[in-house]
Amino acid sequence: MTLMDAEPRTPTPATHDVTNQPPPLTPYDASDDVALLEGLRREGAGWAESDLRRLGLRAGGPEAQEWGELANRHEPVLRTHDRYGHRVDEVDFHPSWHQLMRVAVAEGLAGAPWADGRRGAHVARTAGGLVWGHTEAGHGCPTSMTYAAVPALRRQPELAKVYEPLLTGRAYDPGLRVPTQKRGLLAGMGMTEKQGGSDVRTNTTTATPTAEPGVYTLRGHKWFTSAPMCDVFLVLAQAPDGLSCFLLPRVLPDGSRNTFHIQRLKDKLGNRSNASCEPEFDGTVAWLVGPEGQGVKTIIEMVNCTRLDCVMMSAALMRRTLVEAGHHARHRGAFGARLLDQPLMRNVLADLALESEAATTLTLRLAGAADRAVRGDDDQGDDDQGDERAFRRIATAVGKYWVTKRGPAFTAEALECLGGNGYVEESGMPRHYREAPLLSIWEGSGNVNALDVLRALTREPATADAFFAELALAHGADARLDAAVARLGSGLGEVTQAGARRLVERMALTLQASLLVRHAPPAVADAFCATRLDGDWGHSFGTLPDGADLDGILGRALSPVGG
Repeated sequence: MTLMDAEPRTPTPATHDVTNQPPPLTPYDASDDVALLEGLRREGAGWAESDLRRLGLRAGGPEAQEWGELANRHEPVLRTHDRYGHRVDEVDFHPSWHQLMRVAVAEGLAGAPWADGRRGAHVARTAGGLVWGHTEAGHGCPTSMTYAAVPALRRQPELAKVYEPLLTGRAYDPGLRVPTQKRGLLAGMGMTEKQGGSDVRTNTTTATPTAEPGVYTLRGHKWFTSAPMCDVFLVLAQAPDGLSCFLLPRVLPDGSRNTFHIQRLKDKLGNRSNASCEPEFDGTVAWLVGPEGQGVKTIIEMVNCTRLDCVMMSAALMRRTLVEAGHHARHRGAFGARLLDQPLMRNVLADLALESEAATTLTLRLAGAADRAVRGDDDQGDDDQGDERAFRRIATAVGKYWVTKRGPAFTAEALECLGGNGYVEESGMPRHYREAPLLSIWEGSGNVNALDVLRALTREPATADAFFAELALAHGADARLDAAVARLGSGLGEVTQAGARRLVERMALTLQASLLVRHAPPAVADAFCATRLDGDWGHSFGTLPDGADLDGILGRALSPVGG
């Protein structure tokens, strides 16, 4: 019998038919977030809503999502020398990185707000970061550094006059060339060194004055300098009168390369698309910014700005992973029902939604404080608001500590909502999970921020007054919140360094609760106060009490997204 003589067989069902898998999330609208849009309007940037919605559609679109994936798959590559042996110290990026950067800068997510006279410009930028952050986190570093460099550079008006128009422009112009010959600039920052980290006063990089006033030569080795392909850097070095701040260009005015020898790129846990490096300075030319010996005071405004961006990026990461988890649960079935209809999964998602909304609302409140503070407008406009500068000073440190701390636990839980599907790289969730811890470390780890809050409370009494003035705006609206504020106030003077984290955690939760009580629906505010303030909560997400309005919470957080 030959094969030709064989009886025809009945076709069997294919073993690779795909069932019970969610469709791709993309395309979706990354700005379709009620809490985000309400906060945008409330904090004075409602005029930016149409642009934000346009950016949201682009962020959730297939092209931008692919850029984010490719930028992380094809990591930056260091080239120390050219083929002839000359030092070039360049980092090559995949084209997708440049596409992400081009959109971010054009949309005003770098230095643009400093040149925008409209009230709420800094809020609009922060909201844009919350939306564009759905694409990829790494490229947020150079845009953040550029944004933060402007107020520090203003301490030296003659330098600001030259560089600020290029730092605040909306043209992305990559490549190392004379800064003043480019259409737009990016700024980086080099503060830490191997022997000190956050303790920058131990820096050993030296700055030697030259015969030209304000010009120095630097010698030393920085430990963590991000985005080495930026055009200019703000760095700290020891001048004759102490630790000072300097502006260091990669290319000098005569077109020659400044000495910026990149020893290596950091092999990081996450943030893989962004190059972080160890540069060595040896006769490197730099210009003094601010007085000698006042480097920390000069650069502190840059720190305030980047801390706000850490909060913003954590909130964006929370929202992105919540959307992914909700989309999966909406389309995946288990044990006879959709995951989204399973009571326990609804509890988990609702708990995550509370955390995400609290983070987003606090982020926009901090952005509003920053906007009003830099404009010299201390009145929020709708209530008897305290000093916005003092509130910004302490609340940004509080928010930086807490929101960034919540990020890793949040992304882990969101990943788990996808089960094994979330544990594989192609889901994108492992990338988000690896990114989350960075934001608690960047610009001062948890201990640094907790101690900074203590320092503000003891040395700047106006910060405590402003903080409690903010909490007082919700007085009488919720008994649990009133009790938490009273406990916080009574224990404020007894806190030691060892108890700093406990204090800052309580400050953050009380502040978030006060904002939600004032601005969120009862379902959200009540569940948050019951769990975060009143102790009716477990030790993991998904432990909301039986009386929580899960339908109200999830309807606000997830219904518009994913389809």
